Amino acid sequence: MAQVNQAPDSKAPAAGAAIAADGLVFAYGERRALDGVSFAIQKGEKHGFLGPNGSGKSTLFKLLSTLVPLQQGRVTMLGLDLAREAAAIRRKLGVVFQSPAVDKKLTVRENLHYGGLLLGLGGASLRARCDEMLAAANLGDRAADLVGELSGGLRRRVEIAKCLLGQPELVLLDEASTGLDPAARRDLWTVLKAIPGLTVVFTTHLMDEAAEADRLTLLDQGKVVAAGAPAALMREVGGQVLDLEATDAAALANELQRELGVTARVLDGALRLDGERVHELVPAIVQRFGARVLRLSLAHPSLQDVFLLRTGKRFVVTEPDPAPKKGRRRKS
Repeated sequence: MAQVNQAPDSKAPAAGAAIAADGLVFAYGERRALDGVSFAIQKGEKHGFLGPNGSGKSTLFKLLSTLVPLQQGRVTMLGLDLAREAAAIRRKLGVVFQSPAVDKKLTVRENLHYGGLLLGLGGASLRARCDEMLAAANLGDRAADLVGELSGGLRRRVEIAKCLLGQPELVLLDEASTGLDPAARRDLWTVLKAIPGLTVVFTTHLMDEAAEADRLTLLDQGKVVAAGAPAALMREVGGQVLDLEATDAAALANELQRELGVTARVLDGALRLDGERVHELVPAIVQRFGARVLRLSLAHPSLQDVFLLRTGKRFVVTEPDPAPKKGRRRKS
């Protein structure tokens, strides 16, 4: 269970926690990617870390997956201290990275087989485990297909099956569903949720995926800005959100306050009002200011609204520039 402003006891992990972190600080030079991050995640929980670019998600994933050492703070994972027992933690982890980690020139079964060999499995037990994972990921009829011929969603299911071969207690996913269509994303989560007691920790910038988490931690600029069950976080915003685009947003906000007694926030040239009864304002706004309103929308709060409420800014994700294609080197 994630908590804000209430760090786990630095001397012992939170009771029943799969992961307990206290006061994490990680810096690249003078820039702090993580700045005093604390949280706890219960065993069996599906826990998401949601944040825009630069929020600290990737750095946190690298720490939890033991790719980089701790700089400051304490983390216990599955009862083990991350700073002193990283090797023991790795044996209990399954990890799916954002970049694909399957061999396109091998079949689905071959990918699982060689993945199992790296885990120390072999013989009949490895064959049986591969069969179990093919069935769990609904890949039995694709076992002999080359991974390079599969869709992106099916490849991700191969990676999940490979990740689960060693029967991990904790699975870490780094933006694992990025680029997948909604149906493929649902398939991925169906596989993970079907395993009883499995703790899944994932990073994402996708609002619809984050909303499916049991609990969620929102990050911004290396800090925890909100934490809790997604539905509870959205209820904190209020019953409804009214957005108005206007030619003169600041002036209209002043007139709404003066004539209707309501306070609207101005953000990026738009007005926002939230509350249980903001829908009742729509007729009066249209009647008095309709000529100045370019667009009006009324909706229930979303995680976008939670982020806005806690940070005062919109949740913006920018896609990284594509890597330049490597040209063939000419023979001299």
